[in-house]
Amino acid sequence: MTGRVSVQCCIAGGGPAGMMLGLLLARAGVNVLVLEKHADFLRDFRGDTIHPSTLEIIHELGLLEQLLALPHQKAPGINAQFGDLALTVVDFSTLPTRCGFIAFMPQWDFLNFLAEQGSRYPTFRVLMEAEVTDLVKLAGTIVGIRATTPKGPLEVRADLVVGADGRHSVVRDKAGLAVEELGAPMDVLWFGLSRRAKDPEIPVGRFDRGRIFIMLNRGDYWQCGFVISKGSRAQLEAQGLPAYRETVGRLAPFLTDRVDEIQSWEPIKLLTV
Repeated sequence: MTGRVSVQCCIAGGGPAGMMLGLLLARAGVNVLVLEKHADFLRDFRGDTIHPSTLEIIHELGLLEQLLALPHQKAPGINAQFGDLALTVVDFSTLPTRCGFIAFMPQWDFLNFLAEQGSRYPTFRVLMEAEVTDLVKLAGTIVGIRATTPKGPLEVRADLVVGADGRHSVVRDKAGLAVEELGAPMDVLWFGLSRRAKDPEIPVGRFDRGRIFIMLNRGDYWQCGFVISKGSRAQLEAQGLPAYRETVGRLAPFLTDRVDEIQSWEPIKLLTV
């Protein structure tokens, strides 16, 4: 797809928000085009939690049984440890929803599911490898999006343009919308460690003095999130991997026997909050 096309709604960004909106609009008969800059949805350490409220919407759409047929883990609650005090901090099983749990599912599976469901409607299209670069404006009004694709430039004229392209949104920037900084003083390091049969089943959070460490059950491995002070990754790297492994083992003692799986900084992904 190159040149110029016209749709009723053009959505920049094929993440959960963009794909879900595209599906809902297509069900209502709206001609919608979702532009996603990557070639596929396969990315590590994205938000892989589908919350009870989202599962309720999926149920209302009549798609819950199909979604839960995909590989996932159910978490009816979240445990946390504050120093020596261990307790359940969240119990989803008491919610007045169809699903009293969080579903842990790789985000790429969820997005592929939404794309597949959307493809049932003739008014739904997703264009991969389409990177939004600018907005089309006429007389001060936004009337479309410009994007680059492997086949050449693309201009999409649309009655409605939606920016769902993340924290570094091109749409927001080109529209001149101000960002409200909340001043979150932290970043998160995401990495994986193997999971053993004797390990806990549900997600675990560890809150210690100046440290927050979370572990999400992904079946055969833990997706670990280590909250650090904003901009302090370089300082941690300077201290060396042995010190980092020791800190992880101290925060999650049952992982001590496998922290040696952390062999380099490369697979430890930085999420800027």
